Amino acid sequence: MTRFVVDCGVVLRLAAEEIAVRGDHELLAPTLLRSQTLSALHEAVHRGEVPPDVALDRLSRIGAMPIPLLGDAVLRRRAWKLAEQLGWAATYDAEYVALTLLQADAFVTLDADLARSLEGIVATATIEALRAG
Repeated sequence: MTRFVVDCGVVLRLAAEEIAVRGDHELLAPTLLRSQTLSALHEAVHRGEVPPDVALDRLSRIGAMPIPLLGDAVLRRRAWKLAEQLGWAATYDAEYVALTLLQADAFVTLDADLARSLEGIVATATIEALRAG
């Protein structure tokens, strides 16, 4: 079994494209994923990019995904230290990286710049690595 930490962009794409994840993969995310996906979908509706019913359907699909959401004190401390080390003001991305370091094999993000900035720190993968079939 391969354990992947997935960020908001990946989860939104999984829901939008109804991508099936291989059965031998386990997905993980920090607790902030719940708020990030809610906000991203609401913003898309507000901008007129997605109809409200489609956004709510995607939100339901995301809620049904078997992704344990983790966020204990150890993760938060590690994220703080990583943000300091990497010179990041915000800790959001650092939570995903910290979770990967603590519990997963690789971090999946659609943000190519973020993935490049993590070379030598944590393994990254593309969304294609998750696909079933």
